[in-house]
Amino acid sequence: MTGYLKLLGAVTASGLLGLSALPADALTAQECSAKYQAAKSAGTLDGQKWNDFRKAHCGAAATTSAAAEASAPKTAAAPSATSAGNAVFPSAVSSKYAGETAGKARRHTCLDQYKANKSSNANGGMKWIMKGGGYYSECTKRLKGA
Repeated sequence: MTGYLKLLGAVTASGLLGLSALPADALTAQECSAKYQAAKSAGTLDGQKWNDFRKAHCGAAATTSAAAEASAPKTAAAPSATSAGNAVFPSAVSSKYAGETAGKARRHTCLDQYKANKSSNANGGMKWIMKGGGYYSECTKRLKGA
């Protein structure tokens, strides 16, 4: 029995050592794929295939150099997706949704205003849901504060 426990302990210890050797800062497959597709559309692959690109740009060594590049200041910052611009938002939750829960009432009020804004192009260029915050996100933030 003690031989079995020693063997189990040794296997567990070697497994933990193996896990600690994995790169913690390597890109995920999804992040690497997005990076590959961006390079592919920009034409900067220089004939590299997926596996070559992944090994060169998505491993632990590649992410440390990418982090150094990311920390460098960028010359032109992209406008924030959450900037409301000239979007029109409701000032309060609509009384016709008084029987709903607070979250549903805000959602329905925002959706009614979004649909009304669509015809007059008053959504500030925002979609209902966008990465970084769309009309729904901004509207509910404002209604929660009101």
